Amino acid sequence: MQNVLNFIEQNKLTSPGERIGVGVSGGSDSMALLHFLHENAERLDIEVVAIHIDHGIREESRDEANFVISKCREMGVRAYKFRIEAPKLAKEKGISVETAAREGRYAIFESLFRKDVIDKLALAHHLSDQAETILMHIFRGAGMAGARGMEAMRDGKYIRPLLTTSKEEILDYANLHNLDYVEDSSNKDNSYSRNYLRNVVLPEISKKWPGAIKAVCQFGATLKEDDDFISSQVYDDAVIYEDKEAKIPLSYFLYKKPIASRLIIKVLKNIGVKVDFERKHVELLMALALDGENGKRLSLPFDVVAVKDYEYLTLYNRKIEVPKFNCEFKCGEFEVPGMGKMIVKRVKDFSPREGVIYLDYRKVPKTAQWRFREDGDVFTKFGGGTKKLKSFLIDKKVPQRKRAFIPVLAEGNNILAIAGLEISESVKIEDVPTAYSVEFHF
Repeated sequence: MQNVLNFIEQNKLTSPGERIGVGVSGGSDSMALLHFLHENAERLDIEVVAIHIDHGIREESRDEANFVISKCREMGVRAYKFRIEAPKLAKEKGISVETAAREGRYAIFESLFRKDVIDKLALAHHLSDQAETILMHIFRGAGMAGARGMEAMRDGKYIRPLLTTSKEEILDYANLHNLDYVEDSSNKDNSYSRNYLRNVVLPEISKKWPGAIKAVCQFGATLKEDDDFISSQVYDDAVIYEDKEAKIPLSYFLYKKPIASRLIIKVLKNIGVKVDFERKHVELLMALALDGENGKRLSLPFDVVAVKDYEYLTLYNRKIEVPKFNCEFKCGEFEVPGMGKMIVKRVKDFSPREGVIYLDYRKVPKTAQWRFREDGDVFTKFGGGTKKLKSFLIDKKVPQRKRAFIPVLAEGNNILAIAGLEISESVKIEDVPTAYSVEFHF
């Protein structure tokens, strides 16, 4: 497999001195990859370690784990073994066993990176896997970004040295070096989409067109070149990023569709959404930006929520839980969970300042507390007129996702002050030399 060394060096998949973990299931592909990298460790100047994860799906999985550890000892390769209960995780989270297994597997990989156990992780995806991935993405409606297939290196740490190597070459290598391996019985279960494609569809296509697998992969490589060029013309300078949230100016959606759609994908990746969205989901986002009503929400796969916020389309993670927050009314500096800090102090200067409110402390009931918004809250505006707090925040153009995190000074459901925004008529300053200022830092 000389082409594998060339592929590694051309794509700079490894660097001298790195510790490369190899995801080893015990199958022919991963055993061949482990052996190959171990045999060429000196040439590549790397250290190779094996990572085996038992997903707890099949009865024979414990035996396979023991098999991998045994073979690693024979090779003289250090091995790490882990077990997750994918069926249990799937049931608890309401997801498929496949998805639960993948999430659990990558959670372990990420922990190994954080602990500096490995520098990179080598995965044994090969040429046929690439063809399957491209076709599956096409069949489910992915755009060019999905149909380009897997990358030789992802996120600078997941590498695929066998991506241009055929299954036949891998089996020949395993036979040449008398490598033992196990067959995963679930690979024959055609109820799984990938297995159906691998065991039924591609063999039939290859009978008619023997070069089909290579042709599909070449198609993906061509798309990658085109996609990379178009993506290089996409700029997100005016996008506002805050942790796992992004605000995209609506003006960006006036660009031609190839640019606007790639902007969405780029923004999603920048807020941590690494998977490829289907074309239909990108089109839904574009329609929301251009034609949706203000405040309209759109829930998408992978825990993404989109909201049209006035002049922006905001994308964020739906798994936002509002923490508990209760704080008595007094002078001091207070942390506001999920938002920032609030500074309350007594002052003599009531000059207007952005983000600062002033209130008459004598009018604040002793039972009043700072907290987050609750259902039923009402607010009497400065100057009169009572409204539901939610309606007032909408009038003030506070983005929907932030309304739950703004501290309010409340007595029951009566809101006396909204940090950073406004005070109620009931606590306005009247003939007093000193008052409380409330400064809220988002």
